[in-house]
Amino acid sequence: MFETNEKPEIIQKYEHDPRVGYLIQEYHKLEGQEHDARELAQTDPQMAELAKEDCEAILQAKEGIISQIQDIVKEDSVQQKFPDELVLEVRAGAGGEEAALFAEELALMYTKYAEVKGWSVRTLHESRSSMGGFKEASFEIKGKGSYKLLRLETGVHRVQRIPATEKQGRIHTSTASVAVLPVYKHTTIEINPADLEIEFSRSGGKGGQNVNKVETAVRLTHKPTGLTVRCTAERSQQKNREKAYSIIASRLQEMHDEEEARKISDARSLQVGTADRSEKIRTYNFPQDRITDHRIKESWSGIEKVMGGDIDTILKAIGSAAEEEGEDSE
Repeated sequence: MFETNEKPEIIQKYEHDPRVGYLIQEYHKLEGQEHDARELAQTDPQMAELAKEDCEAILQAKEGIISQIQDIVKEDSVQQKFPDELVLEVRAGAGGEEAALFAEELALMYTKYAEVKGWSVRTLHESRSSMGGFKEASFEIKGKGSYKLLRLETGVHRVQRIPATEKQGRIHTSTASVAVLPVYKHTTIEINPADLEIEFSRSGGKGGQNVNKVETAVRLTHKPTGLTVRCTAERSQQKNREKAYSIIASRLQEMHDEEEARKISDARSLQVGTADRSEKIRTYNFPQDRITDHRIKESWSGIEKVMGGDIDTILKAIGSAAEEEGEDSE
């Protein structure tokens, strides 16, 4: 009368996947209803036509569930590649105090942009220079599309301007490095606990008396690579430890992915997406009101607005160039 379809491959593949468990259960319920309809058709010929209509409706419902499962799995795959959480790190480079001041301006540029986008921003750690700039600082940013938009900011940023302390009006060149680390829900990196060295200290700064008196700050070092993370954002030692561990895992994942990207991008001319933090990617020339991205050889004016967080145009131009290179292709 009407054929019974075999269980689709996607149902078999995700049978025990918690992400779509409720849909799998619903699919099995529909299978039971379909079985009952077929039984009714065989035992009561007068009900055969009605049973056929029921089976057709059930088939449509099953196809709808399969479509939902496919959407969820696809979305999760995108989330794994471009998660909605990241750690942004800035470090002063060449140029002494001017480099530290520039590092802080870069940090403010990104955090203001994040606020405009409606993303949450939290300071994880900061170390200031004598004039108030950042020797280094790290921030946790969470929001839809955050990593995909900011991921290509990793690298060395150069500033050319006359510092406030310069009495002869000479233009100085300083640098700061930026690293954008995706925080994955799942990583392929396994860390041996014996490879980690943990130190505790007082957090200091704002947060009340408890922060200053109790050793809540955590410094985590991955001995094989020398990677070090310091986290002071949380009020408990355990939470800071967990956050530092998450950042270490993300850094190790990034190193692995960067190496893979280099292998793939050897033949590319622009190499926009290699995420090499030693590569000079952009120059901010204040006297000429010009920002130049060296990877795509494109420049923009309005430097004050850009430093105030208006960087959407630049980020989209870099992202488009990466897509044209195939950096976003599977």
